[in-house]
Amino acid sequence: MKITTRMIEEDLFESSNIHGNKVPIDMRKKPLKEGLSPVELLQAALASCAGVDVVAMLKKRKKHIEAFTIEIEAKRKEHHPRWLTDIHCSYLLTSLDVTETELTKLAHLALDKYCSVASSLKSVITISVHVIKPASHVDDTQL
Repeated sequence: MKITTRMIEEDLFESSNIHGNKVPIDMRKKPLKEGLSPVELLQAALASCAGVDVVAMLKKRKKHIEAFTIEIEAKRKEHHPRWLTDIHCSYLLTSLDVTETELTKLAHLALDKYCSVASSLKSVITISVHVIKPASHVDDTQL
């Protein structure tokens, strides 16, 4: 899996996958901000990943879904690095044949067993760095 992220302008980036699908990443201040920040995208990834799993389990049970929304509320550490410390997921499902108990069970199952994003957030991940500096007109020895 490979994602390429490039700077569009200061505080505005764009990520794309090998298929050319793109998503803006926007860290600009209001009123310029038009997209989600990296941490907001992480929350969106968690919600959509677990949501897909819940929908798949409901479909397997032949349940009818009229509407489905997931709201994520997260708390961040106050000082840098400001990682997420708490994440709360609220599932709002409109369905005539799904009980609250059933939805609760499936939401926990998705987050605890099937969702790759939730599992990644709970795991220890090795992050490495490789720097490539293309030739430029600026001489590093003069900096």
